[in-house]
Amino acid sequence: MVKFGLQFKATLENITNVRPEGEDFRWYLKLKCGNCGEISDKWQYITLMDSMPLKGGRGSASMVQKCKLCSRDNSIGMGHFAISQCPLLNQTTSTVIKNTQTHDILKDTITSYNAEDSDRFKTMVQFECRGLEPVDFQPQAGFSAQGAESGTPFPEINLLERDWNDYDEKISESVGIYEVTHKFVKC
Repeated sequence: MVKFGLQFKATLENITNVRPEGEDFRWYLKLKCGNCGEISDKWQYITLMDSMPLKGGRGSASMVQKCKLCSRDNSIGMGHFAISQCPLLNQTTSTVIKNTQTHDILKDTITSYNAEDSDRFKTMVQFECRGLEPVDFQPQAGFSAQGAESGTPFPEINLLERDWNDYDEKISESVGIYEVTHKFVKC
């Protein structure tokens, strides 16, 4: 299993604490099959809330799909099951790990992007992958932030256009998130 960090970069104007909001936040990803190298042509999302049983009752995952090219069963999990309930994490079932492809969001690694991080890459979340590799991320709705000086909350931020702006009435200044980009790194 390999851990991949999603690094986020943006220019922040009078704003801080940019973060995904809630367990229903949708991580829109394009994934590459570790078996054949096929990259999904459509955006797929996973959340901490979704749960589907894996084939053969071997735990659960947020999404289960079959690779279009090699027909290998792939799954994306969110790490919301206990180790005792998931044979994929059990050392004695290494053959299961080899035959099942999963992708877990490590919930404890989700972090905010702050004013001092502006214009630098910072890991916002880590994914634990087995058989899949994230290759692209599309930020959309579900982010929130707060005014850097005022603390004014800004919920429901949509970063699909890679830019967002608003007005902070407490300080009579514009606020914004601009030039949003990302990259994946092995952790």
